Amino acid sequence: MPSYANESNANESNANESKRQRELGELLDPATTALLTVECQQGVVGPDSALPELAEAARSSGALGNVARLVAAAHTSGVQVLHAVAERRPDGRGANRNARLFDAAARLPVRQLTGTAAVRVAPPIEVAREDLVVRRLHGLSPLAGTDVDALLRNLGCRTLIVAGVSANVAVPNAVFDAVNLGYRVVVPGDAIAGVPADYTPAMIRHTLALVATVATTAEVLARIERAGRRT
Repeated sequence: MPSYANESNANESNANESKRQRELGELLDPATTALLTVECQQGVVGPDSALPELAEAARSSGALGNVARLVAAAHTSGVQVLHAVAERRPDGRGANRNARLFDAAARLPVRQLTGTAAVRVAPPIEVAREDLVVRRLHGLSPLAGTDVDALLRNLGCRTLIVAGVSANVAVPNAVFDAVNLGYRVVVPGDAIAGVPADYTPAMIRHTLALVATVATTAEVLARIERAGRRT
C-alpha cells in the first residue's frame, strides 16, 4: 500500500513537470527562438581533439549526439541555428594571453587554427545552408565581442537554446552573457558536457538553473517539433 509521502512526492513531481512543460511551451516559439551550439568543432569534440578528456565526455555522455538531434529538429521546425566556433590565427594576433587557459591552449598539439579541419563543426552535427557560423579569435564567450547578439536581434530572437561544450567555461559564459543581454535562455542539460563528468550536473543545478530554464533534450525536441508543426 503506497504511503501518503510517496503520493505527495509523485504529485509534486507531476506538478513540477507540468509547470516546466508550460514554461517551455511559452519560451520555444520557432519564430523567436534560436539554437546556439558552442565549440562543437572537430578540434574540441572530434576524434583528434586537442582536449581528449572533454571530447570523450561529450561523446560518451551522449551530449554531442543530443546537440546533433537538436540541430536536426531546429532545421525542420524553423528554429534558427548558430554555431559558435573558437579559433586562432596562425600568428596568434589578437588572441588573449591574460589567463593560464590561453597559454595552455597555445601549447596543445592540436590547435584551433583558422581554416583548418579543427575549426569545422564536428559530426554528427550537420550544418545547413541557412545556419550561421560565428567565429571568434579572442576571449572565452561565444557572445561577448562577437556578432552573435546583433545577429540574434536582427532575427527577432527572444529565446536562446544553448548546447555544447564546455560546462566549465564557454557554456556558462554564453548563458550569463545571453541573460545579461536580455534573452531568455533554455539549457538542455543532457546536451552539454564538461570535465570531470560529475562537475556538469552540479554546475547545471547550482549555477545555470538559477538563470536559465533547464530541461532535457527530449523535452526541448517535443516542444519545438510540436510548435513547428503548427506553423
